[in-house]
Amino acid sequence: MPCRYVIDIGRGLVISTGWGRVTFNEMKAHQDQLLRDPEFDPRFNQLVDGTTVTALEATPGELKTIVGRRFFSPTSRRAILASSLPILGMGRLMELYAKMEPGREQVCLFHDRESAMKWLRVEVPPV
Repeated sequence: MPCRYVIDIGRGLVISTGWGRVTFNEMKAHQDQLLRDPEFDPRFNQLVDGTTVTALEATPGELKTIVGRRFFSPTSRRAILASSLPILGMGRLMELYAKMEPGREQVCLFHDRESAMKWLRVEVPPV
């Protein structure tokens, strides 16, 4: 499956990474796996790194389903990081779906990691 995640308990952050061609079923399976993980805390923030995703095979309705699954708290932030135009477009659609539902976590799309991490309020160690 071209999706994986790391839970950084110390920073209260879930980092989900996708690569290559990612389908709706793979995104849903990724979410299901995260929900079953005993280290997952719904108060965490999330960085979804789609910078190496080449295609998202999901309909707008399927993306709405993915975004509509509420497992993060209303105080959480979820940053979607993308670099190619098709993935940016899908990320923007997901961001809009999230904004249409009151009382849920914030979702925001970013082009660069530094801005995403700053918005997530996560300090990035100097290189």
